[in-house]
Amino acid sequence: MTKDPSFTIGIEEEYLLIDPNTGNLASRPPDSILEHAQSLAPDQIVTPEFLRAQIEVGTRVCSSIAEAKSSLTELRQAVHTAVKAEGLAFAAASSHPFAEWKEQEPTQRDRYITLAKDLQTVARRLLICGMHVHVCIEDPELRIDLMNQVRYFLPHLLALTASSPFWQGQRSGLQSYRLTVFDALPRTGMPEAFASWQEYERLTTQFIRAGVIEDATKLWWDIRPSDKFPTLEMRMTDVCTRLEDAIAVAAIYVCLLRMLWRLKRRNQRWRVYPAALIRENRWMAMRHGVTGNLVDFGRGEQVPFAELIEEIFELIAEDAEALGCTAEVLHAREIVRRGTSADRQIATFDQHMQESDDPKVAFKAVVDELVADSALGLD
Repeated sequence: MTKDPSFTIGIEEEYLLIDPNTGNLASRPPDSILEHAQSLAPDQIVTPEFLRAQIEVGTRVCSSIAEAKSSLTELRQAVHTAVKAEGLAFAAASSHPFAEWKEQEPTQRDRYITLAKDLQTVARRLLICGMHVHVCIEDPELRIDLMNQVRYFLPHLLALTASSPFWQGQRSGLQSYRLTVFDALPRTGMPEAFASWQEYERLTTQFIRAGVIEDATKLWWDIRPSDKFPTLEMRMTDVCTRLEDAIAVAAIYVCLLRMLWRLKRRNQRWRVYPAALIRENRWMAMRHGVTGNLVDFGRGEQVPFAELIEEIFELIAEDAEALGCTAEVLHAREIVRRGTSADRQIATFDQHMQESDDPKVAFKAVVDELVADSALGLD
């Protein structure tokens, strides 16, 4: 008999490094920031990102949402302390309100140099940050089966995390503009359903043999089996500015997977919908976030997001209780009530435009708020 999945968790976040005096990106931050932050979180992951103005962190393997929150808090604190020592700040947002990607310097590491060479301007435009959540599902066949089913819920998670409403000094009209940038890369977006782990491996092998990719880490789908760990890695979401929001989304994701596994044990399953339908909800989540509708494909109609999240709460209530994260899951209700990071950014920009009629003043206020919200509870 196959062993039950452990449902351990790991969270990765990417941040922007900010010059607090100007609100612009710190395009040439000291290398010592990485070393300092790593020394403050020695058993976790602190690495550079594609652009020097970015930094990536990853938690240790966590056995619970409570541990994941503790680990991510430690990492944000480490980054906060390290950048502050250099007179800088960090922002957990998926785009910078006004920074220009053409002014940024790539990180001089082999992987990033190769990426820039292969993808050219498409890669150089990657002034975006995301959040990835890994959940351990040891059995490969179960991993693929749950991936097929959980795809349906990914736009709901994206809506909760939206934090990229501006792009290079322009209001994008979207709550999550980040994905429009990322989607320009090959092998991105919503994967099709796979009949088995063998079918997934066969596709990966075909890519590798053809010389298209070196390994499966270059399958940049919204969700994928990790090539490094026995996990199902959710990659669609923006990075949450407030840490408590990130934990809520991670909690909902792991609970959804446990719910689908629980159904499978009862010889039930969630319907596997075509990727084309899920992509439509993905777009609607990008466009409107938690203030709009998504399509309930069972009903065949659009439903307000606020109603859909309550239905998700009902679906995963048993799983949230079993995993000890009911409070974290229900925090999503607060996100819907007060709005996402994108909602707050837009409101702050509009308020300061009314007061000053100066976009520079308004954008600086947005960045200041992002910096403050990213470091909530850390000082």
